[in-house]
Amino acid sequence: MAAACAEMEPAAAPPPSPPPAAAAVVSGSAELVCAQGRNLKAVLCQRCGSRVLLPGAATFARRELLLPAMRKKAAAAAGGGGDLLREHWLVRDMFSFENVGFTRDVGNVKFLVCADCEAGPIGWHCLDDKDSFYVALERVAHE
Repeated sequence: MAAACAEMEPAAAPPPSPPPAAAAVVSGSAELVCAQGRNLKAVLCQRCGSRVLLPGAATFARRELLLPAMRKKAAAAAGGGGDLLREHWLVRDMFSFENVGFTRDVGNVKFLVCADCEAGPIGWHCLDDKDSFYVALERVAHE
């Protein structure tokens, strides 16, 4: 039986926030978000530097999502664990990505990975919502 997307994240997770003004963004992210709430810089894979998103392709969103820990495949198979991440780039069209791969379904979720080096997961996509792809700011680099 497939798990509902709500089961993959904390029960009290709020819906995605509307695009914030640049001043409302957490200070560590302020240099990454324009006044319209979009990404000012290109989004890159932390491991190989491959370009995931062009500037302006995503909107800043706050949503609590639980992503599995980033580990090598052998370590990932050995045990669970994960990170609760709150700041993301929200992409509404999968064709906005320059370079991203998707895992097999895990319940109703597909995780996003770098298509070049398979580092990840860098993000999250619920199959129930075809127009929402989340890329965690902590899991990518910016240029």
